[in-house]
Amino acid sequence: MDTSMIQTFTSPVVLFFVLGLLAAFARSDLAIPEAIAKGMSLYLMAAIGLKGGVAVSKSGLDGTVAAALAAGIAFSFLVPFIANFVLRSFGKLDQLNAGAVAAHYGSVSVVTYVTATEILALQGTPPEGFMVAVMAAMETPAILTGLLLAHGMGSSGPDSRPKGELLHEVLLNASVVLLLGAFAIGMIGGESGFADVSPFFEAGFKGVLCIFLLDMGLIAARRIMDAKAVTWRLTVIAIALPLLNGVLGTFAASFIGMGVGSVAAFGVLCASASYIAVPAAMRLAVPQADPGIYLTMSLSITFPFNILINIGLIAALANMLMGTGGIAP
Repeated sequence: MDTSMIQTFTSPVVLFFVLGLLAAFARSDLAIPEAIAKGMSLYLMAAIGLKGGVAVSKSGLDGTVAAALAAGIAFSFLVPFIANFVLRSFGKLDQLNAGAVAAHYGSVSVVTYVTATEILALQGTPPEGFMVAVMAAMETPAILTGLLLAHGMGSSGPDSRPKGELLHEVLLNASVVLLLGAFAIGMIGGESGFADVSPFFEAGFKGVLCIFLLDMGLIAARRIMDAKAVTWRLTVIAIALPLLNGVLGTFAASFIGMGVGSVAAFGVLCASASYIAVPAAMRLAVPQADPGIYLTMSLSITFPFNILINIGLIAALANMLMGTGGIAP
């Protein structure tokens, strides 16, 4: 077995996720209070944004950063078209639900990315700081594409919400504001400014991530046990899409000129599926779509698959492509 896969399976953050899965399947009463879970989510986003901004303040912005941002935005716009085709043809979903689900697979999961950065750091290949900006840029374009697909490429549905309300939800949702805001603070404060708060954001980061993933394991397993609307076809798609998107993203990133950690992180972003920002937008814009389908697929199937298996596969692929025998320059 590739060393990247071994390190993935033996990482404490992944093992805590497995513990949550097992506890839920065993019907344990273990639970994390919702207020604490939300606080941990805010902490993780603030920490990853700050550290990314500090890293960019040291290295600066260049053509590689611009290329990575452009590639990320392009993937986020285009991936929902692939997902929609598969969901309509093989998944047998109607137009509305297919568009809503497709938006989830074009957007990104912050927690999947944060978990990947920890695993990549353990392997000695941490992604560059600017990847936080790429992640933030990839969160919203897929929502616009998904809405176009759900409403027939431009026609408005009978229950569509006011455009201003949707735009506000898409561009000013909590994760985008906090990630970009913390990223900007990190860039402005730099390394010296971050030193004052680093004991809080550095020392507790891995511990908080472990408990947060424990909670995610509990939620994912309990949703699987309650799932009724997800067919075997949709289950296959929820695994096949992150595999395909991860491979495409990793190959594309290998030509941009980034380090192996950033190439792997880009592949993980392309493979991940949103289960926070996009569901919120879909509730506003496409209330007729079934959350039992799009949340179960993204949170209960794709998210565990990425955490347990796909991050290791993508890291191994990135190492192969960026090695001495790889295709990267």
